[in-house]
Amino acid sequence: MTVLKTSLRNFLAHKGRMALSAVAVLLSVAFVCGTLVFTDTMNTTFDKLFQATASDVTVSAKDASDSGETTSGNGRPPVIPASVLTEVRAVDGVKSAEGAVFSTSVTVVDGDKDSLSPSSGAPTIVGSWNANEARTMEITSGAAPKGADQVMVDADTADKHGLKLGDEVGVITAAGTHTAKVSGIVSFTVTNPGAALFYLDTRTAQKVLIGRTGVYTDINVTAADGVSDTQLKKNVVAALGGDYKVRTAEEVADANRKDVESFMSVMKYAMLGFAGIAFLVGVFLIINTFSMLVAQRTREIGLMRAIGSSRGQVNRSVLAEALLLGVVGSVLGVGAGVGLAVGLMKLMGLMGMKLSMDDLTVAWTTPAIGILLGVVVTVLAAYLPARRAGRISPMAALRDTGAPADARAGWVRGVIGTVLTAAGGFSLYLAGAADKASEGSVWLGLGVVLSLVGFVVVGPLLVGGVVRVLGAVLLRVFGPVGRMAERNALRNPRRTGATGAALMIGLALVACLSVVGSSMVASATEELDKAVGTDFIVQNDMGQLITPQAVKAVEAVPQLERVTEYKLAEADLTTPDGRTLRKQMLSAADPTYATDLRVKTVEGELEDAYRPGSMSVPEKFAKDHGIGIGSKIEVAFRGGSTGTLTVRAITSSEGVIDVGAKYLSIDTLARHVPKERMPLTMMVLASAKDGQKDAAYRALKDALHDYPQYTVRDQTDYKEALRDQVGQLLNMVYGLLALAIVVAVLGVVNTLALSVVERTREIGLMRAIGLSRRQLRRMIRMESVVIALFGALLGLGLGMGWGATAQQLLALEGLKVLDIPWPTIIGVFVGSAFVGLVAALVPAFRAGRMNVLEAIATE
Repeated sequence: MTVLKTSLRNFLAHKGRMALSAVAVLLSVAFVCGTLVFTDTMNTTFDKLFQATASDVTVSAKDASDSGETTSGNGRPPVIPASVLTEVRAVDGVKSAEGAVFSTSVTVVDGDKDSLSPSSGAPTIVGSWNANEARTMEITSGAAPKGADQVMVDADTADKHGLKLGDEVGVITAAGTHTAKVSGIVSFTVTNPGAALFYLDTRTAQKVLIGRTGVYTDINVTAADGVSDTQLKKNVVAALGGDYKVRTAEEVADANRKDVESFMSVMKYAMLGFAGIAFLVGVFLIINTFSMLVAQRTREIGLMRAIGSSRGQVNRSVLAEALLLGVVGSVLGVGAGVGLAVGLMKLMGLMGMKLSMDDLTVAWTTPAIGILLGVVVTVLAAYLPARRAGRISPMAALRDTGAPADARAGWVRGVIGTVLTAAGGFSLYLAGAADKASEGSVWLGLGVVLSLVGFVVVGPLLVGGVVRVLGAVLLRVFGPVGRMAERNALRNPRRTGATGAALMIGLALVACLSVVGSSMVASATEELDKAVGTDFIVQNDMGQLITPQAVKAVEAVPQLERVTEYKLAEADLTTPDGRTLRKQMLSAADPTYATDLRVKTVEGELEDAYRPGSMSVPEKFAKDHGIGIGSKIEVAFRGGSTGTLTVRAITSSEGVIDVGAKYLSIDTLARHVPKERMPLTMMVLASAKDGQKDAAYRALKDALHDYPQYTVRDQTDYKEALRDQVGQLLNMVYGLLALAIVVAVLGVVNTLALSVVERTREIGLMRAIGLSRRQLRRMIRMESVVIALFGALLGLGLGMGWGATAQQLLALEGLKVLDIPWPTIIGVFVGSAFVGLVAALVPAFRAGRMNVLEAIATE
């Protein structure tokens, strides 16, 4: 109890010095709890939606997906005949049954041909208005569609795009473009997570989405009173046999839930990973804080030992303070995490994904995990300073200074750090020299961990050399003030090393990702220059297929010399070695594709693969299955017949574009797949006539004005889009890493603030012999800049090493260009100096306000 009282008294006495450490714990815990609350809330929202929208039993086509997405490669959903509805209605236990039609392979445009699809990436759904939809939707304006010229839209989409009753919209599908006017606006009675919904009457939906009447995509079945969903499913299956997919409401909800959870888990664990990095950085802050507090209280602890306190009591006293810090920071962090989750929900709302506060989900495990993590990490971080405090002898009460440095610890640290760094470097070497990416990635992960830990351990020993170099370059121009700042940074290498290490971790990751991202773009750009021989590429950025009418619009452009369609078809392949490979993707294209994409071959000519009854295979596939020129492969096309194709070319496995593709002509595909089952075009390549490239570019854009879902790019546009995609991804990662960097900056602030307190008497004496306030503040700012640049040098150097090694692994996948983004690296380094300046503002200001006489009198 005495230990607890002493710890509480010390904690309250030094609460100001503990504040920034508490903020570090708070931020880390908040990120963890915010992530968990946000993902749990998203799951709750979708669970409610799926449970509310699913009928008791749903009957779908056999090849419909489990998640309810029913769009196939030909742009039309798999269907079931209307006669099945009659059979279902006669099944025992059925109260009612209704046919429905819907598709997500659609684009809806307004009267100005602007897309009405959600910007959040959520789907656009066009379907038939039916009783099942009416369970979760309420018509708030106008009326349900009753003819081919009417469509109903959800209220969120109407509000976002300013749609009103009577406005014209166009529904673009594989069957054509259908125009209708808004007859009604319907609102969700459950949360709409961002999808755009449009409703037609059933007959119109059949014609627009499928191209014919008398078929449905689903049959929604309602159970009679007293009949369970499971029993109703059994009855329906008994009546229909195994020709259709029959699922209960729970099974439909589970399938949808799995799709959402797979996406959410990626985001969840990515954000938790960055929270872990923030925790790691916070560890250095906490270690520094308690190390400095122990050093400042050396005499006090010596007195405690002199009057009878044991080593264990002193140790437990420091750990108890850490426990209090962890509890306070974690509890506040839990609250901040809930606030962060609410902020993320609001942000998603701005992006078009509406999340109701009624669905805010805070499971009991969330605060439990947050508090446990915060407390455990804080106590573990304080363990070494606590041990150091327990080793202070009673004689320390007679000294003015802290405990003497442990020279042996420095020697041991140097050996351990050097061994770890060398082991990390060797692992990175093995990663770069690996023949297989899977093998190299293991060595890369090990090398990153070992080199990072090695740099952290050996960091204090590097302080002397690095800080002296930085001082000679940056600080000497400031005269005596600069030299004092350099000596202050050198005074306690362990403290400077730990403070710089916190910043090093975040900047190492930034540098690594910058090198990888820049190398990916440079490699892909070089590959585009070498391999792509076409002028324009037409595609949908979300992977949506290109409708036949859009392809015809491209083909009608007079300034084009050639137009090449590219399709993907699914098939089962039986190779010469007798093995049958299921669901293989085949690349079907016009013969001109061999000119548009210069693919290397190791045997044969690619042009021959586009001959009737022919195909190509990649080099690795050929080796694995004993395939050579002239080999026969039996191909069972999905939705079509089975044929035997002759291998006319074997393509190289090098490069990054279309690597591993198996080519055949569209004519060969058409011989085995009926027209109504033919997959839609995935991409269109077009080349302009000589001297008409600019005119063709403008004409292509004009031709596709009515199809805003497709983008026309020349090679310059394509490279720019690639840079933007990688840049957006990196910016998201940098934004998450900013949390770790913020915690590291807090560490610099805390170190300087505690250092100022530690040097109170020294500062008073310097002021007494003539050092001005301005010079004092400049000295502290320069010290902060040197610490920040020390961490930046180590972090950027380490990160570039990681990035270069990662690029060597990517080279095995065809990304062979190493590109160091020097503007980014230099910008980060210079930015680190500004970070140091900002971090020193408050400590320097407080130092400048000290009363000289009181400072000199401080013991």
